Amino acid sequence: MNFANAQLLLALLLTVPMFMMLKKGGSRLEKVFRPEVLQKIRVPNSGISQKVRNLLLIFSFIFAVIALARPQIEEGEIKVKSSFINVVVGFDISQSMFSDDIYPNRFEFAKRKFNNFLKYMDNAKVALIGFSSRSFLIAPLTEDFSSLKFLTKNLGLEYLNLRGTSLLSALEAANNLFENKDKKVLVLFTDGGDKSDLSREIEYAKKHNITVFIYAIGTKKGGVIKGKNGVLKDKNGDIVIVKRNDFVKSLALQTGGAYMVYSLKDDDIKSMAEIIKSKFKATLTRETTIKNRQELFYYPLVLAVIFLFAGFFSLPKRSIG
Repeated sequence: MNFANAQLLLALLLTVPMFMMLKKGGSRLEKVFRPEVLQKIRVPNSGISQKVRNLLLIFSFIFAVIALARPQIEEGEIKVKSSFINVVVGFDISQSMFSDDIYPNRFEFAKRKFNNFLKYMDNAKVALIGFSSRSFLIAPLTEDFSSLKFLTKNLGLEYLNLRGTSLLSALEAANNLFENKDKKVLVLFTDGGDKSDLSREIEYAKKHNITVFIYAIGTKKGGVIKGKNGVLKDKNGDIVIVKRNDFVKSLALQTGGAYMVYSLKDDDIKSMAEIIKSKFKATLTRETTIKNRQELFYYPLVLAVIFLFAGFFSLPKRSIG
């Protein structure tokens, strides 16, 4: 038998001075009157003595400490197998993602969709990267979705001035995160950038066995980019209009993934999550070993309560009249 909180047993050292005080302590009347006189003047009662009550309370304290220390019996180890999927999610953080054709802008919309995506990705490890002309890691593969939601909520690009959308840099960053894994799933929240020829990206993805799923954000009509200095303009003073680039559809379809255009409904991101889970179901298996322990704390806890009630409610009964 062992204790989950063995350090709490040190509190039992307090019982040493308790017992010493109980042993030395006695009735003050016994020190003043002789025993035969004390017998005649003592008021009879049906309760227990103060010394016994104190002893009961000390034992209650002892068993309470033992219960808090959580005694356990080891019953061997159990191996639990669980299937999961490794997914890397890439956020397009280029300047075009601040376009206002989707409220409040494409980037904030992507963050909300990502949070919804996590709701449907049970039994999965998710990593997060940001990419524009280059890529950087936001979070490695993890099952802690609460941390991922916190990071995305506080992810801001106010101090970044990143132009261009390099899908190849996102593919390279994802491949590094996957290392030597056979099945690689990359989900991109992007407006597609401005390239029409994605043959190089497709070749890289196929070579490294990366299946790309693209959630395209933006409208064909396009929108303007609002910054601190107003609406973004080109060198000729004309307002820049950025549109969704549907050429990225070829990257998704030719790598065996899926292409989805944004929607205000929640069903779209749910469908993408279900496609990923069905396509890569049980491809990776993790075996976890856990120790099987039988908790025994309730036995000393019951004894502690019994001694406590006995000590408090076995008071002397005094007659009136």
